[in-house]
Amino acid sequence: MRVPPLYNDRSWQRFFAGMAIGAAISWSIFIYINGVFQEQQSILVKDQQDEIKKLQDDIAIWQEDYKNLNKQNIEQLLIQNIQVKITNHQKYDLDLLSVHQTEDTVMEDLKTLKAKDLEVAFKNKELIKRVIENRRVTINDKKYRLEVTEIIIYTTLVIQLHINLDR
Repeated sequence: MRVPPLYNDRSWQRFFAGMAIGAAISWSIFIYINGVFQEQQSILVKDQQDEIKKLQDDIAIWQEDYKNLNKQNIEQLLIQNIQVKITNHQKYDLDLLSVHQTEDTVMEDLKTLKAKDLEVAFKNKELIKRVIENRRVTINDKKYRLEVTEIIIYTTLVIQLHINLDR
């Protein structure tokens, strides 16, 4: 048995040459289309990476602002100052120095409330009132009793007092 000598036939030679040329052309078209798609994909990925980086920077800025706002809110929700005011000291003709000293002693009693939560102060407002009202003050050899007329609890604890002669 012998292989037929088809390699000498021109039609077969054209067929195999056409297959080789078609394979080369189709391979080059495949490489071109694949390259175009890869280039588009790489551009899309780069754009998305830039967008992600920009959004991450925005998130970092927002988180920093959020932390700063939380710090400010925490500071605002603490008692930072205490003000005590005696409103009717003219009734007993008391001098301003004595009134100021009395206010300072009341503020000394309440200084433990500084830097405490507003909630703690609000829950203990009756205790604060009793501490102040149970205090007897001696001014010019006379005993006086303090009466709480108003308590405002915020970042500044404001307490208004009336002073009455103790009997």
